Amino acid sequence: MEQLNNAFTLFLSLLVEAIPFLLLGVVLSSVLLIFIDERWLMARMPKHPILGAFAGSCIGFLFPVCECGNVPVARRLIMQGVPIPVAIGFLIAAPTVNPIVIWSTWIAFHDRPEIVVLRVLFTLLIATIIGCIFSTQTDLKPILQPAIALGTIRSAPKVSTGYSLLDGGDFMLGGAGAAPLKMTQELMQPPKRSLRANVNLVLDNVIQELRELGGVLVLGSAVAAAIQTLTPRELIVSLGQGPMLSILVMMLLAGSISICSTVDAFFALSFAATFTSGSLLAFLVFGPMFDLKSIGLMLSIFKPKAIFYLFAIATQLTFLLTLFVNFHVS
Repeated sequence: MEQLNNAFTLFLSLLVEAIPFLLLGVVLSSVLLIFIDERWLMARMPKHPILGAFAGSCIGFLFPVCECGNVPVARRLIMQGVPIPVAIGFLIAAPTVNPIVIWSTWIAFHDRPEIVVLRVLFTLLIATIIGCIFSTQTDLKPILQPAIALGTIRSAPKVSTGYSLLDGGDFMLGGAGAAPLKMTQELMQPPKRSLRANVNLVLDNVIQELRELGGVLVLGSAVAAAIQTLTPRELIVSLGQGPMLSILVMMLLAGSISICSTVDAFFALSFAATFTSGSLLAFLVFGPMFDLKSIGLMLSIFKPKAIFYLFAIATQLTFLLTLFVNFHVS
């Protein structure tokens, strides 16, 4: 009974710490639906592979979406003819390199600022490298789903679906109640919305994202509390102190738990006393890039072979960088 009480207490504490950042991230990304002119921004993205990948990795500062929202945004970027390094850089980095996530990481690890800095630097580095690698793919048909590849051919810069890049994941991926994606002349220019329509758009997006992310947050907090209280302390310590094993364990946990990047720092904080710095960074860097739900969403853009390459490269780079931290920084 005491273990159950401790688990419930830890569960509630994780939720109390994380919910404000989840709400802030959802509201901010929804408000940006109105104020960001993504077409103007995309037209000014650099064409050079390295600069493009780096610029795409930094777009998260303007589009603070988590790993639930970055996929539909990246999908629209690709279909609007944005260079593939820019889209890949955004896809990999946006869930981490944005002000909400950086702030929440600082709140969780304010006494260990190197965690905050290295999380951002490693994510930017990995996203830029992957974007550059994929820039060598001049023919996108082998890596994109047929419908997306066709859209890149049919989409000139003047063509738009009329929907914002920041529309929610289910909306752009054809989920329940989603509007069909049409490449028609009547949708070439986005409709002008009244103030009331803008407010309704923001509220609808907030509700949708809270519905999508709230359940994941509750599940992730419950799993973290259960692991911390029900798993034998000796086992946790043995897994958390090995320089290599601890990284692999936290990467596996990050991929399976699928917790939102807006609040994953508080999840990682519960392991800070027993796991190495490198393993905590592995969780914070790798989780927003690849987890079960994001892989499922990526299948709407890329063919499985391309996702395998993305996953393999991100896994190796994350492991090597965080292993360096364990041996030379910790």
